[in-house]
Amino acid sequence: MSVIATVVARSVWWGVSVLGGGALIGISYFALASGVAAMGADRRPAFLLLKLTGRYALLGFLAYVMIARLHLPPLGLILGVSSFVVAATAELIIRR
Repeated sequence: MSVIATVVARSVWWGVSVLGGGALIGISYFALASGVAAMGADRRPAFLLLKLTGRYALLGFLAYVMIARLHLPPLGLILGVSSFVVAATAELIIRR
């Protein structure tokens, strides 16, 4: 999707923003997976809440940096975040 966005928009920054969105969804997956695993380990709930909140604050900060400081197109970030859904859907259609 990054290459397609770069070619269609004729800008490398669109491709970079799609990759940035992919990084955001990867970090989000890591945060959710480790949070669920920690709940299963029966740890302290207050610490888990603080840890999960910190990870989502980090996601918000990274999105802010990508949009406001790096001036990446927000639509490209959305395309990057949704690229995993598109890939899973394509896999489902191909496997049928």
